[in-house]
Amino acid sequence: MAEMVGHLHGEKARFCERCGTRLGVQELEGQLRPICPACEFVVYRDPKVAAGVIVTLNGEVVLLRRGIEPSLGKWVFPGGYVDVGEPTGVAAVREAKEEVGLDVEVEDLLGVYSYVGVQVVLVVYAGRVTGGETQENFEAPEIRTFQVSDIPWKELAFQSTGEALRDWVKRYKA
Repeated sequence: MAEMVGHLHGEKARFCERCGTRLGVQELEGQLRPICPACEFVVYRDPKVAAGVIVTLNGEVVLLRRGIEPSLGKWVFPGGYVDVGEPTGVAAVREAKEEVGLDVEVEDLLGVYSYVGVQVVLVVYAGRVTGGETQENFEAPEIRTFQVSDIPWKELAFQSTGEALRDWVKRYKA
């Protein structure tokens, strides 16, 4: 059987969750998938869901410089992974507090961003700051606000970061 390649979030399955046999890999439904050679159980990997929120302070968009991989040192709006059973809007609010110290309220769904070959599906909201103060931490060693004309477009962390910010600018700053 072929070897699985590519970056995956979390540890990939090595043993069958039903019978404990070491998994193999074979093509199924046009993709290489882990399959148990003993009981034929197929492991389907689910995407990771992340949520983010774009907010402003004094009319400028809040961005943080990433202090962790992937995209260490690049700019992004507050966001992160959604916990199991957590609504995406709640996750966006939680991540804003954790990453930049701001209390925010989600106002509108801006968009859902997903790409071929990328395991993360990002749900982005437009929101407003309701309290708190920016506070840097290991995930966000630098927090800045930018006029739309000064957004560091070439230094953004992910394709989804740029696309969501462009959508936000079109909707709210046009």
